[in-house]
Amino acid sequence: MHRDTAGTDESEDPPAYCLCVIGTRPEAIKMAPVIRALRSCRGLRPVVCSTGQHREMLDQVLPLFEIVPDFDLGVMEADQQLVDLTARLLLGIGTIIDRVQPACVLAQGDTTSVLASALVSYYRRIPFGHVEAGLRTGDRWQPFPEEMNRCVADTLAEWLFAPTERSRQNLLREGYPDQRITVTGNTVIDAMHYVAALPYDWSSGPLAHLADHQSLVLVTAHRRESFGEPFREMCEAIRELARRFEAGGVHFVYPVHPNPNVRQPVSEILAGIPNLTLLEPLDYRTFVHIMKRAMLILTDSGGIQEEAPALGVPVLVMRGKTERPEGVETGVVKVTGAARESIVREASRLLSNRIALAEMARSVNPYGDGRAAERIVAHLLSTHREHANGKAPTTEPNHLGTLKSL
Repeated sequence: MHRDTAGTDESEDPPAYCLCVIGTRPEAIKMAPVIRALRSCRGLRPVVCSTGQHREMLDQVLPLFEIVPDFDLGVMEADQQLVDLTARLLLGIGTIIDRVQPACVLAQGDTTSVLASALVSYYRRIPFGHVEAGLRTGDRWQPFPEEMNRCVADTLAEWLFAPTERSRQNLLREGYPDQRITVTGNTVIDAMHYVAALPYDWSSGPLAHLADHQSLVLVTAHRRESFGEPFREMCEAIRELARRFEAGGVHFVYPVHPNPNVRQPVSEILAGIPNLTLLEPLDYRTFVHIMKRAMLILTDSGGIQEEAPALGVPVLVMRGKTERPEGVETGVVKVTGAARESIVREASRLLSNRIALAEMARSVNPYGDGRAAERIVAHLLSTHREHANGKAPTTEPNHLGTLKSL
């Protein structure tokens, strides 16, 4: 890594490093605005570590935001166990922190990469900032293991960047001091505004044959707690809905996650349905533009519950609980659970009643104004010198490359 000293005053202290850890595509999307904001500020400089927890899907999105990781742990293995993944992440992130000696560490969300980042930062006595702190379902098994990952990360964090006032209240009820909490909005809104404004050519995309189609339903499903029978129920619900609304011109689009626990039941249950298109995972620009065109989204994703309200697209959440109740309260999101009957009932009600669908679409977006990254970086800049304690590095960090040996 090369230090750019052009335009800086030699009397100024050298910039301190902020280690930004990303592991999955949603993390990269939500951290991208923060990384971009850090690049343009004085005093802190981002160093990006990719854990590679979702290799193919992560690599899709990084070029869109012009992010080239400084370090790559390459921890992805087929059908890996959480214990093995966690151990490799702890070792890998610990090595990166020892090389970089950052003034602070940032990570976003609720994955194992976030858990490991928070824990290693604590061990090294380096302040950790948790982007998207305070989300809760109140059930440590749903979503699994994300609910517990998020709770532990919040416990270890010096800075709790809560996306909404409800998230802040969750943290206050759990005893976190108010001075550690900053309500920022959700960075996914920053990212989505950026991408939605980019041009998109439907004729060259994977859905060119649906470029003029006006009745699209987008489907995504991949959560670990749904694997097995619940996931098969969700697939059977999608199959029933596609057949029920084929005559009405409704077309279902499902970008399929590469995890074999997803692909196997999808191929068994959903292949060969005329008005259902199964796709490989989409790049984020394409995905955002499909969301913009969708009349309804069926998902078990967390991030889509935040993105869709900003686009005015109703969402049915195929999970038992959600840690994002703001969308439910404003009316743009409804939780159905994973059972076939409930998914079919709620989706059929909306697809058969365009007035009800339009009323959901008009609900207010509760997740921010697109300035979350700006608020996060402003807070870091105002506090990082207090925590650095003279640790700001005077030399550039060494590149580690890909740590396949971990």
